[in-house]
Amino acid sequence: SDLNGKSCRRRFPYRQRILYERLYHGTENLTLSYKNKMDEYRINGLTIKENLLQLAENGNKKFTESLHPGIENVLGIRIPALRRLGAQIAKDDWESYLQTADTYYMEERMLQGMVISNLRMKDIEAYLSLVARFVTIINSWSVCDTFDFYGKQRFVDKNKKRVWLFLENWMKSDKEYEIRFGVVMAMAHYIDEEYINNVLQWMDRISHEGYYVKMAVAWALSVCYVKFPQKTVNYLKENHLDDFTYNKALQKIIESYRVSTEDKEIIRSMKR
Repeated sequence: SDLNGKSCRRRFPYRQRILYERLYHGTENLTLSYKNKMDEYRINGLTIKENLLQLAENGNKKFTESLHPGIENVLGIRIPALRRLGAQIAKDDWESYLQTADTYYMEERMLQGMVISNLRMKDIEAYLSLVARFVTIINSWSVCDTFDFYGKQRFVDKNKKRVWLFLENWMKSDKEYEIRFGVVMAMAHYIDEEYINNVLQWMDRISHEGYYVKMAVAWALSVCYVKFPQKTVNYLKENHLDDFTYNKALQKIIESYRVSTEDKEIIRSMKR
């Protein structure tokens, strides 16, 4: 009965931590590792892993895993709960947290982005340096897409040229999730009268075999169409997109509730 009882569920996080230590530190380092954890960042009286394992008890591991094929160590924590923890850390000693933050669980990576999303910093270069560090640990579409800058569009508008240059550096990367980050952020903040041509040029310039790059470009082009239909149609008539990305962009435009039935028929006729 103990296997199904509350006492077992209470001990489960402890057992999982022991397994983690044995796998990644070795049995001989177990005692030393736990001694070092005395200095580990804590919030709510718990380490970050303890907080996450606790939140995971009310999550949906199987469903989240199904959305992330090939991604290991997914806890399935619900996004609102993770955001609340991120906001709480941002009001605490966030520097100590980021200095010791781990990346074993997917949600540990996501949490770092959420903490940075909540940091109000006057020094934009210092802030973008934190964002850059986060971008390099992105390992799934959801870790990428749940991030946004503190202040969102207000932050971008205040630092528009600098942030655009920052995003361009990621869009010219050769790594799948770094490119996706640049594309998703450009889509979120730069599809406007001033930057639409820049966005279309970059979507055409990006060439990467990664599925999540292709999907991000297609998604961004569908938003370009909704906001600037004629410019986007002109681009779609003459571009360097591979067939998958091109047809996926058309599909996303057709699926949009903000596109008229008549326009959807035109877009449908453009399929390769």
